[in-house]
Amino acid sequence: MDPIGFEQHDHSTCIADGVARVAEYCKREGLQFTPVRKRVLEILLHQHRSMGAYEILDILRAEGLGSQPPVAYRALDFLVKNGFAHKIERLNAFTACTHPGENHTPAFLICRKCNSVAEAFSEPDKGRLAKTAHDLGFRIERVVVEAEGICPNCTEAPA
Repeated sequence: MDPIGFEQHDHSTCIADGVARVAEYCKREGLQFTPVRKRVLEILLHQHRSMGAYEILDILRAEGLGSQPPVAYRALDFLVKNGFAHKIERLNAFTACTHPGENHTPAFLICRKCNSVAEAFSEPDKGRLAKTAHDLGFRIERVVVEAEGICPNCTEAPA
């Protein structure tokens, strides 16, 4: 899986395709893809960066979709629980999943200047971490890989 988030692409298509993939998955699995959940996903897909719950709530409030924090948190909980979005632990923020509906362990490349996030593929069941866990009799249930640096757009930007 290639990282998505820093390269140039047809942004309107990526949003439409992402929402369509999630809608189809929800329909197939009997999940409720409510208008607020859909709008939160659209907001995350549009930004291609990490966003805090209150930043998302501000947009929802301006659009008349809710003004209380639970509105945003419930939608984000649904999206994260079902693999449509990810929580960026380091930033206490959220980003849309670039591979919704696929079983994968993401690694995140986070730009410290613009907060853009690219999602890459990670294999925690291989390598040193897996060997150490195995040797200690430890069963890995969840891995969070986040790398901070500077994205190509910010590297190329004049100082």
